[in-house]
Amino acid sequence: MSLILSVRVHVAIVGAVLTLVGCGSPAEPLTSSATPPPAGQTDTAARAPRSIGPQQFAEAIAAPERVTINVHVPYEGDIAGTDVSIPFDQIEAQINRLPTVRGTPLAVYCRTGRMSTIAASTLANLGYHDVVELSGGMQAWQQSGRTLVWR
Repeated sequence: MSLILSVRVHVAIVGAVLTLVGCGSPAEPLTSSATPPPAGQTDTAARAPRSIGPQQFAEAIAAPERVTINVHVPYEGDIAGTDVSIPFDQIEAQINRLPTVRGTPLAVYCRTGRMSTIAASTLANLGYHDVVELSGGMQAWQQSGRTLVWR
């Protein structure tokens, strides 16, 4: 068999396989026909944390049910109303210091936003589904005219 004929046969076989695979039906529909949960039920699936600016963060932490967490190390001050300080890389190890109800709203911050982004992702992976983090951290907080408190 000549080389050209051999290549053509291989191309034809690959093309046939791709055509057959493309004609199959998807394992799951491409669009969701799921209905929303009934009123009163909550969706407990983890959602991606939201990164918000200082104004939105101030509004978020003003809600009494939201737990505010300083995740920066070393300590460089707090935003007033902070409920707990847990180093960003110790969230999972110190989960006993966090609310057991995964639907509890959480707000996390650090100095620049790098550590809080990591902590927020960790919290979401642990099942917390209402997590906000302060974009730009305490630096952005201070640049917006707000102050820090010291213990």
